[in-house]
Amino acid sequence: MGQAFFVEGIPKDSSKLVLEIIIGNREEIMGRLIHFEIHVDDLERAKKFYGNVFGWSFQDWSEYAGMPYFGAVTGEDSEMGINGALIKRQSPPPEPGQPVNGYSCTLGVKDYDSTEAKIIEYGGKVALPKYALPGMAWQGYYVDTEGNIFGIHQPDEGAK
Repeated sequence: MGQAFFVEGIPKDSSKLVLEIIIGNREEIMGRLIHFEIHVDDLERAKKFYGNVFGWSFQDWSEYAGMPYFGAVTGEDSEMGINGALIKRQSPPPEPGQPVNGYSCTLGVKDYDSTEAKIIEYGGKVALPKYALPGMAWQGYYVDTEGNIFGIHQPDEGAK
């Protein structure tokens, strides 16, 4: 079993989980999503988009990663969810209109309509308009400023 250690400047929870994967302490976390990476062309534009729309903050982990890499803190440590990162895209993104080639993340929101307005205001586009998951939630998909598809999800038992 590997040892966990912490890198200064990286949130304690994120560094432990990421480094445990890297060095082999997998028994406690195997199969559970613990980190995400969003591949982007323009790191500053992407930081502005996700910071303004979802309130994320960012920390420069480039020296640690050996490449342009910004840790994304998506909420308080006491809140359910995971942190991730923005990473400089290494090759061209899929052409517009192509199917998703990888994972698509969905973010929980309190107010679907106001979040959608922010997405559009900060340069995102609608990929699949808002629709009801009857008796459960409102869901929709968007394209960020870097061409990545993501969803938003507002729980609502009255959705129909």
